[in-house]
Amino acid sequence: MIRGMLTYYSANSSYVLEQFTRHFLISIYGVLIAAVVGIPLGFFISKRYKLSNTIIGFANVLQTVPSLAMLAILMLAMGIGSNTVIMAVFLYSLLPILKNTTTGINSISPDIVDAAKGMGMTRLQSIIKVELPLCLSVIMGGIRNALVVAIGVTAIGTFIGAGGLGDIISRGVNVAHGYSIILAGALPTALMAILSDLLLGFLEKKLMPNTGYKIKK
Repeated sequence: MIRGMLTYYSANSSYVLEQFTRHFLISIYGVLIAAVVGIPLGFFISKRYKLSNTIIGFANVLQTVPSLAMLAILMLAMGIGSNTVIMAVFLYSLLPILKNTTTGINSISPDIVDAAKGMGMTRLQSIIKVELPLCLSVIMGGIRNALVVAIGVTAIGTFIGAGGLGDIISRGVNVAHGYSIILAGALPTALMAILSDLLLGFLEKKLMPNTGYKIKK
């Protein structure tokens, strides 16, 4: 099986690289859009507990929808292709990013926020200069979880013509004795998820606040 996989890579190296790149870009675009939406929204709802419970509850419901069902629903509205998969990744990525953002903000000691106000900072200045740096590592943890999930969701995008490494896996499923082809698609998918998790985990540790202030556990 390993020999067959290596033979497939040798004969289709450019195709595998193209699908690997496409797979990663679809995943990262969906997560980045979720971060652009989810982080400001997390700040907005962090102190509005009723609204926070409603929005996070809705994101929880989205998370329970099976991936294939989500893609089928979105396909009816958006058609087939990579944009539909990016939207699915965006929806699945909202929950971890929202929850980690609100958790990080609510874990900051109120004394720190009060000190920022006492120094004459506006709400926006307090967020940018004090709150965001203190909870950035927690937010990165949410982005880290979202990206790993996104890579898995993108793999089934092959069923709606989005491409990616799922194309290689599906080719292996559709041919007799295609185990080596399945492995040729599954291995780089797993490797992408592992490397992404390790890289974002490294960034998460680097972004841990190195000040005299502490985030309450």
